[in-house]
Amino acid sequence: MGGNQLIRVDLGNWKTSRVGIGAGPRAAVFHPSRRYIFATLNAEGRVAKLNLRTGRVTKISTGTLPRSLAMSEDAKALYVVNYESGTVSKLRTRDLKVLQTISACFHPIGITYDAPTRRVWVACYGGSLLVYNDRR
Repeated sequence: MGGNQLIRVDLGNWKTSRVGIGAGPRAAVFHPSRRYIFATLNAEGRVAKLNLRTGRVTKISTGTLPRSLAMSEDAKALYVVNYESGTVSKLRTRDLKVLQTISACFHPIGITYDAPTRRVWVACYGGSLLVYNDRR
């Protein structure tokens, strides 16, 4: 957090390399195919999709200070909490299109996706939890 790169670690030989992604990467998740990494760029107010084969980075604005993100069980959607905006955004992983943005709470800070129930759980900085049913 605070830089503009991700550090890639080869677990076979522990060698590292740097991958530029954007300003202030905060949270990252792998696509199950291992072809992409999605990351929140807190300083930019955007979410990035890094193609690990080509190095190409695609970005989309979601709100002010995106923090945590979670992926649906089918890997077709990402859910992002936007800390300063007080919102949750749902993105399509294929092209990062914003499918939905809803009001959440003051300073949503954490998010997770519960596959068995298809619910999105949001932790708010003030101590509350919000639970949303995932719409398809």
